[in-house]
Amino acid sequence: MPVDPYILLLLGTVGLAALLPARGMGAEVASGASTAAIAILFFLYGIRLSTREALDGLKHWRLHLTVLACTFLVFPVLGLATRGLVPVLLTDPLYQGLLFLTLVPSTIQSSIAFTSIARGNVPAAICAGSFSSLAGIVLTPLLAASLLGSAAGGFAADSVLEIVLHLLVPFVAGQSLRRWLGGFVARHKRVLGLVDRGSILLVVYTAFSEGMVEGIWHQVSPARLAGLLGVEAVLLAVMLALTWYGAKALRFDREDRIVVQFAGSKKSLAAGLPMASVLFGPQASLAVLPLMLFHQMQLMVCAVIAKRRSRDPVEEDPVSAPGSDAGSRTAVGTGTRSR
Repeated sequence: MPVDPYILLLLGTVGLAALLPARGMGAEVASGASTAAIAILFFLYGIRLSTREALDGLKHWRLHLTVLACTFLVFPVLGLATRGLVPVLLTDPLYQGLLFLTLVPSTIQSSIAFTSIARGNVPAAICAGSFSSLAGIVLTPLLAASLLGSAAGGFAADSVLEIVLHLLVPFVAGQSLRRWLGGFVARHKRVLGLVDRGSILLVVYTAFSEGMVEGIWHQVSPARLAGLLGVEAVLLAVMLALTWYGAKALRFDREDRIVVQFAGSKKSLAAGLPMASVLFGPQASLAVLPLMLFHQMQLMVCAVIAKRRSRDPVEEDPVSAPGSDAGSRTAVGTGTRSR
Protein backbone atom coordinates (compact mmCIF):
# COMPACT_ATOMS: atom_id res chain seq x y z
CA MET A 1 0.00 0.00 0.00
CA PRO A 2 1.71 3.21 -1.19
CA VAL A 3 2.41 6.21 1.00
CA ASP A 4 2.22 9.26 -1.23
CA PRO A 5 5.55 11.15 -0.85
CA TYR A 6 3.66 14.36 -1.43
CA ILE A 7 1.61 13.69 1.67
CA LEU A 8 4.88 13.57 3.60
CA LEU A 9 5.78 16.98 2.14
CA LEU A 10 2.35 18.30 3.15
CA LEU A 11 2.81 16.99 6.68
CA GLY A 12 6.26 18.58 6.79
CA THR A 13 4.71 21.87 5.69
CA VAL A 14 2.12 21.56 8.46
CA GLY A 15 4.95 20.96 10.94
CA LEU A 16 6.81 24.02 9.66
CA ALA A 17 3.68 26.13 10.07
CA ALA A 18 3.27 24.81 13.62
CA LEU A 19 6.87 25.68 14.56
CA LEU A 20 7.31 28.86 12.52
CA PRO A 21 3.90 30.31 11.60
CA ALA A 22 3.84 33.43 9.47
CA ARG A 23 2.94 36.49 11.57
CA GLY A 24 2.50 40.20 10.98
CA MET A 25 4.03 41.39 7.72
CA GLY A 26 5.17 37.85 6.94
CA ALA A 27 1.58 36.67 7.15
CA GLU A 28 0.45 39.38 4.74
CA VAL A 29 3.19 38.44 2.24
CA ALA A 30 2.34 34.74 2.56
CA SER A 31 -1.36 35.45 2.08
CA GLY A 32 -0.72 37.51 -1.06
CA ALA A 33 1.62 34.88 -2.45
CA SER A 34 -0.92 32.16 -1.67
CA THR A 35 -3.66 34.05 -3.52
CA ALA A 36 -1.40 34.46 -6.55
CA ALA A 37 -0.40 30.77 -6.39
CA ILE A 38 -4.04 29.69 -6.40
CA ALA A 39 -4.74 31.82 -9.48
CA ILE A 40 -1.71 30.34 -11.27
CA LEU A 41 -2.76 26.84 -10.26
CA PHE A 42 -6.24 27.15 -11.78
CA PHE A 43 -4.88 28.97 -14.82
CA LEU A 44 -2.68 25.92 -15.49
CA TYR A 45 -5.65 23.60 -14.85
CA GLY A 46 -7.56 25.49 -17.52
CA ILE A 47 -4.74 25.12 -20.05
CA ARG A 48 -4.28 21.40 -19.39
CA LEU A 49 -7.92 20.35 -19.46
CA SER A 50 -9.02 19.39 -22.96
CA THR A 51 -12.55 20.66 -23.56
CA ARG A 52 -12.75 18.70 -26.82
CA GLU A 53 -11.85 15.49 -25.01
CA ALA A 54 -14.52 16.16 -22.41
CA LEU A 55 -17.14 16.90 -25.10
CA ASP A 56 -16.23 13.70 -26.91
CA GLY A 57 -17.11 11.89 -23.71
CA LEU A 58 -20.76 12.87 -24.14
CA LYS A 59 -21.04 9.71 -26.23
CA HIS A 60 -20.82 7.80 -22.96
CA TRP A 61 -23.21 10.06 -21.07
CA ARG A 62 -24.72 7.39 -18.77
CA LEU A 63 -21.35 6.63 -17.23
CA HIS A 64 -20.43 10.28 -16.73
CA LEU A 65 -23.78 11.17 -15.19
CA THR A 66 -23.33 8.24 -12.81
CA VAL A 67 -19.87 9.47 -11.74
CA LEU A 68 -21.15 13.03 -11.31
CA ALA A 69 -24.09 11.79 -9.24
CA CYS A 70 -21.73 9.84 -6.98
CA THR A 71 -19.39 12.82 -6.61
CA PHE A 72 -21.85 15.68 -6.13
CA LEU A 73 -25.01 13.95 -4.85
CA VAL A 74 -24.32 10.69 -3.01
CA PHE A 75 -21.14 11.93 -1.33
CA PRO A 76 -22.76 15.14 0.03
CA VAL A 77 -25.77 13.17 1.31
CA LEU A 78 -23.44 10.89 3.25
CA GLY A 79 -21.55 13.95 4.47
CA LEU A 80 -24.75 15.50 5.79
CA ALA A 81 -25.55 12.24 7.57
CA THR A 82 -22.36 12.56 9.63
CA ARG A 83 -23.87 15.60 11.35
CA GLY A 84 -25.33 13.16 13.86
CA LEU A 85 -21.78 12.33 15.01
CA VAL A 86 -21.32 15.84 16.45
CA PRO A 87 -20.24 16.16 19.26
CA VAL A 88 -19.79 12.45 20.04
CA LEU A 89 -16.99 11.75 17.51
CA LEU A 90 -16.50 15.04 15.66
CA THR A 91 -16.29 18.68 16.62
CA ASP A 92 -18.31 21.13 14.56
CA PRO A 93 -15.22 22.46 12.65
CA LEU A 94 -14.14 18.90 11.81
CA TYR A 95 -17.66 18.13 10.62
CA GLN A 96 -17.54 21.21 8.37
CA GLY A 97 -14.23 20.00 6.93
CA LEU A 98 -15.64 16.52 6.41
CA LEU A 99 -18.72 17.91 4.68
CA PHE A 100 -16.50 20.11 2.49
CA LEU A 101 -14.53 16.99 1.56
CA THR A 102 -17.69 15.42 0.16
CA LEU A 103 -18.27 18.45 -2.10
CA VAL A 104 -14.86 18.39 -3.83
CA PRO A 105 -14.57 17.07 -7.42
CA SER A 106 -13.03 13.73 -8.28
CA THR A 107 -9.40 13.19 -9.16
CA ILE A 108 -8.09 12.84 -12.70
CA GLN A 109 -4.56 11.42 -12.61
CA SER A 110 -4.98 8.77 -9.91
CA SER A 111 -8.37 7.65 -11.23
CA ILE A 112 -6.82 7.12 -14.65
CA ALA A 113 -3.81 5.32 -13.18
CA PHE A 114 -5.90 2.92 -11.07
CA THR A 115 -8.32 2.31 -13.95
CA SER A 116 -5.38 1.39 -16.16
CA ILE A 117 -3.91 -1.00 -13.56
CA ALA A 118 -7.32 -2.67 -13.13
CA ARG A 119 -7.75 -3.04 -16.93
CA GLY A 120 -10.72 -0.71 -17.07
CA ASN A 121 -11.97 1.78 -19.67
CA VAL A 122 -9.11 4.33 -19.58
CA PRO A 123 -10.55 6.76 -22.20
CA ALA A 124 -13.78 6.91 -20.20
CA ALA A 125 -11.79 7.53 -17.00
CA ILE A 126 -10.05 10.49 -18.67
CA CYS A 127 -13.40 11.97 -19.69
CA ALA A 128 -15.01 11.27 -16.31
CA GLY A 129 -12.21 13.08 -14.49
CA SER A 130 -12.40 16.00 -16.91
CA PHE A 131 -16.15 16.33 -16.48
CA SER A 132 -15.85 16.20 -12.70
CA SER A 133 -13.14 18.88 -12.65
CA LEU A 134 -15.13 21.16 -14.93
CA ALA A 135 -18.31 20.68 -12.90
CA GLY A 136 -16.47 21.14 -9.60
CA ILE A 137 -15.36 24.66 -10.49
CA VAL A 138 -19.03 25.65 -10.32
CA LEU A 139 -20.75 23.00 -8.22
CA THR A 140 -18.34 22.87 -5.27
CA PRO A 141 -18.72 26.55 -4.27
CA LEU A 142 -22.48 26.47 -4.94
CA LEU A 143 -22.92 23.37 -2.79
CA ALA A 144 -20.69 24.89 -0.11
CA ALA A 145 -22.78 28.05 -0.14
CA SER A 146 -25.94 25.99 0.27
CA LEU A 147 -24.76 23.43 2.83
CA LEU A 148 -22.13 25.38 4.79
CA GLY A 149 -23.36 28.96 4.43
CA SER A 150 -24.97 29.08 7.89
CA ALA A 151 -22.23 27.11 9.70
CA ALA A 152 -20.69 29.10 12.55
CA GLY A 153 -17.12 30.07 11.77
CA GLY A 154 -17.27 28.31 8.43
CA PHE A 155 -17.96 29.28 4.87
CA ALA A 156 -19.97 32.42 4.05
CA ALA A 157 -22.18 32.50 0.97
CA ASP A 158 -20.65 35.77 -0.27
CA SER A 159 -17.37 33.89 -0.79
CA VAL A 160 -18.84 32.68 -4.10
CA LEU A 161 -17.59 35.99 -5.55
CA GLU A 162 -14.09 35.17 -4.32
CA ILE A 163 -14.33 31.76 -5.97
CA VAL A 164 -15.30 33.41 -9.25
CA LEU A 165 -12.39 35.87 -9.09
CA HIS A 166 -9.69 33.58 -7.72
CA LEU A 167 -10.61 30.26 -9.32
CA LEU A 168 -13.13 30.52 -12.16
CA VAL A 169 -11.65 33.56 -13.94
CA PRO A 170 -8.09 32.09 -14.08
CA PHE A 171 -9.52 28.73 -15.16
CA VAL A 172 -11.54 30.30 -18.01
CA ALA A 173 -8.50 32.35 -19.02
CA GLY A 174 -6.45 29.15 -19.19
CA GLN A 175 -9.11 27.46 -21.32
CA SER A 176 -9.20 30.48 -23.63
CA LEU A 177 -5.42 30.45 -24.10
CA ARG A 178 -5.10 26.66 -24.36
CA ARG A 179 -4.88 26.84 -28.14
CA TRP A 180 -1.64 28.86 -27.93
CA LEU A 181 -0.14 27.69 -24.62
CA GLY A 182 -1.24 24.04 -24.56
CA GLY A 183 1.84 22.81 -26.41
CA PHE A 184 4.22 24.75 -24.15
CA VAL A 185 2.56 23.37 -21.02
CA ALA A 186 2.69 19.82 -22.40
CA ARG A 187 6.40 20.15 -23.23
CA HIS A 188 7.23 21.47 -19.77
CA LYS A 189 4.89 19.17 -17.88
CA ARG A 190 7.46 18.10 -15.28
CA VAL A 191 8.60 21.63 -14.39
CA LEU A 192 5.06 22.99 -14.25
CA GLY A 193 4.09 20.00 -12.12
CA LEU A 194 6.58 21.27 -9.56
CA VAL A 195 4.88 24.68 -9.77
CA ASP A 196 1.55 22.98 -9.05
CA ARG A 197 2.83 21.15 -6.02
CA GLY A 198 4.82 24.09 -4.75
CA SER A 199 1.73 26.29 -5.00
CA ILE A 200 -0.31 23.84 -2.95
CA LEU A 201 2.44 23.64 -0.31
CA LEU A 202 2.37 27.43 -0.05
CA VAL A 203 -1.42 27.39 0.33
CA VAL A 204 -1.16 24.76 3.08
CA TYR A 205 1.57 26.70 4.92
CA THR A 206 -0.48 29.90 4.81
CA ALA A 207 -3.68 28.19 5.96
CA PHE A 208 -2.04 26.32 8.82
CA SER A 209 -0.08 29.41 9.89
CA GLU A 210 -3.33 31.32 10.20
CA GLY A 211 -4.78 28.43 12.17
CA MET A 212 -1.84 28.42 14.58
CA VAL A 213 -2.05 32.17 15.12
CA GLU A 214 -5.81 31.90 15.74
CA GLY A 215 -5.24 28.98 18.13
CA ILE A 216 -7.81 26.72 16.45
CA TRP A 217 -5.58 23.63 16.67
CA HIS A 218 -6.38 23.40 20.38
CA GLN A 219 -9.79 22.15 19.22
CA VAL A 220 -8.35 18.86 17.89
CA SER A 221 -7.50 16.15 20.43
CA PRO A 222 -6.02 12.71 19.59
CA ALA A 223 -9.42 11.15 20.35
CA ARG A 224 -11.14 13.51 17.88
CA LEU A 225 -8.50 12.76 15.25
CA ALA A 226 -9.03 9.02 15.71
CA GLY A 227 -12.78 9.54 15.43
CA LEU A 228 -12.29 11.46 12.18
CA LEU A 229 -10.14 8.68 10.72
CA GLY A 230 -12.77 6.09 11.65
CA VAL A 231 -15.57 8.10 10.06
CA GLU A 232 -13.55 8.60 6.87
CA ALA A 233 -12.73 4.91 6.67
CA VAL A 234 -16.44 4.07 6.82
CA LEU A 235 -17.25 6.80 4.29
CA LEU A 236 -14.69 5.43 1.82
CA ALA A 237 -15.85 1.84 2.30
CA VAL A 238 -19.48 2.81 1.71
CA MET A 239 -18.64 4.75 -1.47
CA LEU A 240 -16.47 1.95 -2.85
CA ALA A 241 -19.30 -0.52 -2.31
CA LEU A 242 -22.01 1.78 -3.68
CA THR A 243 -20.06 2.64 -6.83
CA TRP A 244 -19.15 -0.98 -7.62
CA TYR A 245 -22.48 -2.67 -6.92
CA GLY A 246 -24.52 0.34 -8.02
CA ALA A 247 -22.76 0.30 -11.40
CA LYS A 248 -23.52 -3.41 -11.65
CA ALA A 249 -27.20 -2.73 -10.93
CA LEU A 250 -27.16 -0.12 -13.72
CA ARG A 251 -25.81 -2.84 -16.03
CA PHE A 252 -22.44 -1.31 -16.82
CA ASP A 253 -19.84 -3.79 -18.01
CA ARG A 254 -16.72 -4.59 -16.01
CA GLU A 255 -14.48 -1.92 -17.61
CA ASP A 256 -17.02 0.83 -16.96
CA ARG A 257 -17.76 -0.38 -13.43
CA ILE A 258 -14.06 0.11 -12.69
CA VAL A 259 -14.29 3.70 -13.93
CA VAL A 260 -17.37 4.38 -11.80
CA GLN A 261 -15.72 2.90 -8.72
CA PHE A 262 -12.42 4.77 -8.96
CA ALA A 263 -13.71 8.10 -10.32
CA GLY A 264 -16.88 8.08 -8.20
CA SER A 265 -15.26 7.26 -4.84
CA LYS A 266 -12.25 9.60 -4.89
CA LYS A 267 -11.72 13.26 -4.04
CA SER A 268 -9.15 15.68 -5.45
CA LEU A 269 -6.62 17.10 -3.00
CA ALA A 270 -5.19 19.39 -5.69
CA ALA A 271 -8.58 21.04 -6.33
CA GLY A 272 -9.85 20.94 -2.75
CA LEU A 273 -6.94 22.62 -0.96
CA PRO A 274 -7.01 25.90 -2.95
CA MET A 275 -10.80 26.03 -2.78
CA ALA A 276 -10.78 25.57 0.99
CA SER A 277 -8.23 28.34 1.36
CA VAL A 278 -10.49 30.76 -0.48
CA LEU A 279 -13.71 29.60 1.15
CA PHE A 280 -12.71 29.22 4.80
CA GLY A 281 -9.95 31.76 5.44
CA PRO A 282 -8.47 31.32 8.96
CA GLN A 283 -10.54 28.15 9.42
CA ALA A 284 -9.01 26.53 6.34
CA SER A 285 -6.46 24.47 8.29
CA LEU A 286 -9.18 22.43 10.01
CA ALA A 287 -11.26 22.38 6.83
CA VAL A 288 -8.50 20.71 4.78
CA LEU A 289 -7.42 18.22 7.45
CA PRO A 290 -10.20 15.69 6.60
CA LEU A 291 -9.37 16.01 2.89
CA MET A 292 -5.65 15.40 3.43
CA LEU A 293 -6.35 12.29 5.50
CA PHE A 294 -8.97 10.98 3.07
CA HIS A 295 -6.62 11.53 0.13
CA GLN A 296 -3.95 9.25 1.58
CA MET A 297 -6.53 6.69 2.67
CA GLN A 298 -8.11 6.48 -0.79
CA LEU A 299 -4.71 6.04 -2.47
CA MET A 300 -3.77 3.14 -0.22
CA VAL A 301 -7.10 1.35 -0.48
CA CYS A 302 -7.63 1.92 -4.21
CA ALA A 303 -4.10 0.70 -4.99
CA VAL A 304 -4.94 -2.63 -3.38
CA ILE A 305 -8.31 -2.84 -5.17
CA ALA A 306 -6.76 -1.98 -8.55
CA LYS A 307 -4.18 -4.74 -8.23
CA ARG A 308 -6.88 -7.25 -7.30
CA ARG A 309 -9.08 -6.13 -10.22
CA SER A 310 -6.12 -6.62 -12.58
CA ARG A 311 -6.28 -10.35 -11.81
CA ASP A 312 -9.98 -10.66 -12.65
CA PRO A 313 -10.87 -13.02 -15.53
CA VAL A 314 -10.96 -11.14 -18.84
CA GLU A 315 -14.46 -12.36 -19.68
CA GLU A 316 -16.00 -11.43 -16.32
CA ASP A 317 -19.37 -9.66 -16.37
CA PRO A 318 -19.84 -9.04 -20.15
CA VAL A 319 -22.96 -6.89 -19.62
CA SER A 320 -23.84 -4.06 -21.94
CA ALA A 321 -25.75 -0.87 -21.23
CA PRO A 322 -29.51 -0.99 -21.96
CA GLY A 323 -30.33 -0.36 -25.58
CA SER A 324 -26.83 -1.07 -26.84
CA ASP A 325 -25.21 -4.08 -28.47
CA ALA A 326 -22.54 -5.68 -26.26
CA GLY A 327 -20.63 -6.76 -29.33
CA SER A 328 -20.44 -3.34 -30.92
CA ARG A 329 -20.04 -0.87 -28.06
CA THR A 330 -16.88 1.18 -28.44
CA ALA A 331 -14.71 2.84 -25.86
CA VAL A 332 -14.98 6.60 -25.50
CA GLY A 333 -12.45 8.39 -27.62
CA THR A 334 -11.38 5.22 -29.47
CA GLY A 335 -12.58 3.30 -32.44
CA THR A 336 -12.14 -0.12 -30.86
CA ARG A 337 -13.56 -2.19 -28.12
CA SER A 338 -12.37 -1.22 -24.67
CA ARG A 339 -11.99 -4.85 -23.62
